[in-house]
Amino acid sequence: MLKVSELGLSYGTRPILVDVDLTLEVGEIVGVVGPNGAGKSSLIKAICGLLHPAQGHISIAGKNIARHSRQELARSVAVVPQNPVLPGSFTSGEVVMLGRTPYLGLLKTEGYRDLAIVRWAMDLTSTWELVDRPVGELSGGERQRVVIARALAQEPELLLLDEPTAHLDLAHQLSILELISRLSRQQGLGVLVILHDLNLAAQYCDRLVMLCRGRIHRQGAPRDVITTEDVRAVFGIETLIVPHPANGLPTILAVAGEPAPMHCASAAPANQRCR
Repeated sequence: MLKVSELGLSYGTRPILVDVDLTLEVGEIVGVVGPNGAGKSSLIKAICGLLHPAQGHISIAGKNIARHSRQELARSVAVVPQNPVLPGSFTSGEVVMLGRTPYLGLLKTEGYRDLAIVRWAMDLTSTWELVDRPVGELSGGERQRVVIARALAQEPELLLLDEPTAHLDLAHQLSILELISRLSRQQGLGVLVILHDLNLAAQYCDRLVMLCRGRIHRQGAPRDVITTEDVRAVFGIETLIVPHPANGLPTILAVAGEPAPMHCASAAPANQRCR
């Protein structure tokens, strides 16, 4: 579904990502974790074509994204940003219909199929009852589900989510991640999701990619990536990591005290911290 090979990305002369390699299969959820400034959001921007790599390449379903038109890319990839800007006076249904834009030609209005797909996306995300509600009146969890419905209305092969649980309480965090997990399984979506909460990442992701200073520090199954040594090296904190009593997945317990030194490889000068 997605292949990133030797990706390098810079802002001016400052390297942001260096030699990043990752793959994502159909129906798989891959989580991207790491400290602030590690390059997580830049990775998503590069995959959806907003930033152009300095080196390496990105392919979706075997085709380099550089050979995709903007319309083709919008039909293949949908993005749920961390802080989506929504016109408060638009209804939820109108916002979700915006996901059909890649399929509508110039001055073309939506047809029966577009309306049916909007209904399907809103039913999947349990937002149909909000169809006539202005998004400015919705709660944080409701708005996030509407934005995910808009992404699904694009009928993408690949779903990119940048901190979809940010600013939500625990109940809404779990609701959103359960929804993403169900969609991945039922719709065969490839999902790449940035998460700050390592415990949630371990519970919901099939594999994890841990970034630090623009490089991949570790990737693999959650139990291989979330270790005391790797968390210390990348985040600079001491932790106790134990198996979850229900499923055996790694669970992090923070240990109060002085931050530990970080030792991860750096794309930036060695005296700059990941954070």
